[in-house]
Amino acid sequence: MSKAENGNTVKVHYTGTLDDGSQFDSSEGREPLEFTIGNDQVIPGFDKACCGMAVGEKITVTFAPEDAYGEYNPEIVATAPRSMMPEGLEPKVGMPMSTHGENGELIEFVITAFDDETVTIDGNPPMVGKTLTFDIEMVEIMGSGLQV
Repeated sequence: MSKAENGNTVKVHYTGTLDDGSQFDSSEGREPLEFTIGNDQVIPGFDKACCGMAVGEKITVTFAPEDAYGEYNPEIVATAPRSMMPEGLEPKVGMPMSTHGENGELIEFVITAFDDETVTIDGNPPMVGKTLTFDIEMVEIMGSGLQV
């Protein structure tokens, strides 16, 4: 029985839960997640966990923040003048927003606070700093798709 290795494109079903057992994501009812192992398309721990799995194999793995979305970075939290908000847009705490950086890259953030003068935005991913548990089932192992 062949096992998934670095460079293989694979399809997996998964369910992700937080420490309190609440589910934050799942492929249930959808197509399996397809990605190439070693191509930085998924969080590091997920990538490593799938390497060595055989089709039909199921595992449960828990990742510390450094193997998931990393630790919270206070350097990507900023306060901006409210006048920089798009005209007519009323800010709300938790509202996701995006803009383009100097090189055209998409920058996503969430509004965490605001008042009459300023808006505080946080560019940390929602799952940053969290320990994540995944139930993973290997569905298919395809050939090499690794981009070098």
